Amino acid sequence: MVTRRDVARLAGTSESVVSYVLNAGPRNVAPATRDRVLAAIDELGYRPNAVARSLRTSRTRTLGLLVPDNANPFFAELAAQIAEDTFAAGHSLLLANSREDPDREAEQVRILLDRKVDGLMLIPACAPTQCVDDLVSSGVRCVLVDRELPRLAAGTVVADHIGGARAAVTHLLEHGRRRIACVAGPHCASPTDDRVLGWRSALIAAQVDPDALPLLHTPFGRMSAYTAATELLSGLTSAERPDAFFVTSDEQAVGVLRAALELGLRVPQDLAIASFDGIAGSAYPVPALTTVSQPIAELSRTAVRLLLDAEDPVGKRIVLPVSLLRRGSCGCPDPAGGGCSASASPAVPPCTAPPSAE
Repeated sequence: MVTRRDVARLAGTSESVVSYVLNAGPRNVAPATRDRVLAAIDELGYRPNAVARSLRTSRTRTLGLLVPDNANPFFAELAAQIAEDTFAAGHSLLLANSREDPDREAEQVRILLDRKVDGLMLIPACAPTQCVDDLVSSGVRCVLVDRELPRLAAGTVVADHIGGARAAVTHLLEHGRRRIACVAGPHCASPTDDRVLGWRSALIAAQVDPDALPLLHTPFGRMSAYTAATELLSGLTSAERPDAFFVTSDEQAVGVLRAALELGLRVPQDLAIASFDGIAGSAYPVPALTTVSQPIAELSRTAVRLLLDAEDPVGKRIVLPVSLLRRGSCGCPDPAGGGCSASASPAVPPCTAPPSAE
């Protein structure tokens, strides 16, 4: 087996210098010497003992990510990007799934902590969490992504849910829609309430009473939204039914689109639809979904950076701007292929505070 001593001998230097190169310190190494060490490592095929290194440094170079549902395309796309950014930062990623179950979430947190992760990215389960005490007592760095958890002292990285929802509903209003119903996710997910707030604020600004319009809360997913939309739209005359839906996730919007088409409603002529998330699949229904696109790449980069920066992430709350993708479901021209390769629309400025009307 190739050892550090073999690398040092071939590079013409000491084992300590090899250690400095491998660990990026604590002492600087001259560029020419560093190049010789790296060339020797490559020639000999030397692989450092990761377990021994973690025992010496108390770091495993491993991050954890706990998502609420890895079958949900938004979380799947976000997790894939986080895995890429973690790898680029020289770390490994352990992925766990809570399945929106607080008991399972607490157990998965304990497992990740037992694996000695250097930091944990958490998208909280859609229920009162039971993992806060374990996270606090562990002292492990934690960053909340997409959803917030006020009881946990951690860094937070979210998209502008309020501003994005407001932009989508304002766009529907610009198409002449006035009876804009909302199909929202469950109350226990913080983005739901923010997106509903954006829906309400856009309507109030247009002097439309949101309390006079349907607001349906369903679990995230196609079937639940399909069922809710079918029940709402069935048996109503054209004058009674909504002329548009703002739907708080693309997955739900696919269910709403299916319900509308089965009831003989034309989208967007009879019923316009705008949604939220901007998953890749939102480009492929006919018509393609007009949607608020979350900045997945920036959410990932920011979360990884907060965990690995020297400065403690606790107390930092970063709100990232979103983009409105205008497609056929709202009444805009439907681009070929749903515009899946088109560049995003200009970013919507982030909302800094709830509107005063609220």
